[in-house]
Amino acid sequence: MPTPLDGAAREASACDSAAHEGILRRQSARESAARTYARSLPIVPVRARGLTIEGADGRRYLDCLSGAGTLALGHNHPVVLEAIRKVLDSGAPLHVLDLATPVKDAFTTELFRTLPPGLADRARIQFCGPAGTDAVEAALKLVRTATGRSGLLAFTGAYHGMTAGALEASGGAQDVRVTRLPYPQDYRCPFGIGGARGAELAARWTESLLDDTKSGVPQPAGMILEPVQGEGGVNPAPDTWLRRMRTITEQRSIPLIADEVQTGVGRTGAFWAVDHSGIVPDVMVLSKAVGGSLPLAVIVYHEDLDVWSPGAHAGTFRGNQLAMAAGAATLAHVRENRLDQRAADLGARILGQLGQAAKEFAIIGDVRGRGLMIGIELVDPEGEASGQTAAAVDPADDALLGAPSTSPLPAAPALAAAVRDACLDRGLIVELGGRHSSVVRLLPPLTLTDEQAAAVVDRLTDALAAVSRAAHCP
Repeated sequence: MPTPLDGAAREASACDSAAHEGILRRQSARESAARTYARSLPIVPVRARGLTIEGADGRRYLDCLSGAGTLALGHNHPVVLEAIRKVLDSGAPLHVLDLATPVKDAFTTELFRTLPPGLADRARIQFCGPAGTDAVEAALKLVRTATGRSGLLAFTGAYHGMTAGALEASGGAQDVRVTRLPYPQDYRCPFGIGGARGAELAARWTESLLDDTKSGVPQPAGMILEPVQGEGGVNPAPDTWLRRMRTITEQRSIPLIADEVQTGVGRTGAFWAVDHSGIVPDVMVLSKAVGGSLPLAVIVYHEDLDVWSPGAHAGTFRGNQLAMAAGAATLAHVRENRLDQRAADLGARILGQLGQAAKEFAIIGDVRGRGLMIGIELVDPEGEASGQTAAAVDPADDALLGAPSTSPLPAAPALAAAVRDACLDRGLIVELGGRHSSVVRLLPPLTLTDEQAAAVVDRLTDALAAVSRAAHCP
């Protein structure tokens, strides 16, 4: 229990609280209505280390948002800070456009060391603008330039960024040049089946669409997919389905783009999420953790696609030296300490614990994820279930929690928001995703300890219990 504050401590606390409220008030008055996280997380971070954030009001939080997956090593990891200080102390230039530097060479060397076999030896790298959406734009432009075609294949539920081309390929797009394909899911299978059979039907649909001369879909410039859909609700693609997509695209000379912006650098329990299935995409889109917490975005692609003319794609901040140094340090630390395997082991344990919670709380419809990319879908237990029925799951994909044992219930975004708020009250930062913002998402750093993992699960299950009681659900 916290000890009583003496007079000086109470005065300091009151000052901190006033500063906290004032900053939030000014943010609300000055910043764009487009702000997002600030609306649901009314905190003012002033210090952070690892999993922990301290707010201006003195409260401490366990951060399972991690900059939307950017902070693979958590906040202010010593190896990241050391790499940044080394560049600052060296007198090296911080902005050099696309000139060669020792810092860039070290980053590229370390990145290529981690790439899937079959790509690294014949890869080219393009430094883009500072955000993942800039890298997506570069990837789409690259395959269109290389193939001379314009159409794209993308998937329902996809999220690839907020710029125009990236939005075209995302799930909520309208008036686009993109053909939308079904992404396999277990709990809300588009074919009402789930499991391996549902994924097989999704693959057959894709093949039929591409081979049917009357489908209205001309040969596309490329296919873009996420090995695990993040904003779409933490939906891991079955490995067998990913291998099928690779075969389908390869046989039809369609470049395959893997968007690893959120799944990369150990997040899913492998260094790159495509490593689980063993596929080698033609293009990989990388950002978030690849910059070690600083803005950096690149695409890595097969040399046969390298048909750019000089200046065909550029960006003023593509030479971010601090981000390259931080990124190289992060990549090396994850690789040398096998933090991807750590994410696999700890993620499986957390998924198992939350799976047990799902048996206790009727408001949990599904628990799913891969590694330390975890989602809990909240549902209305009194709603009418859809007609989906469960199907047998391929044992190879059973680790992704398999098909549902019951028909899916209606999504409950209000309950999900209530769980998020209850978590914040308990000092745990989580956010929402999914089709109806009904999925509570966990993206803790890969440096999560056993003790911290236990604290996260305890706070989350306590929040679920409180919301369940308030909703009068068993």
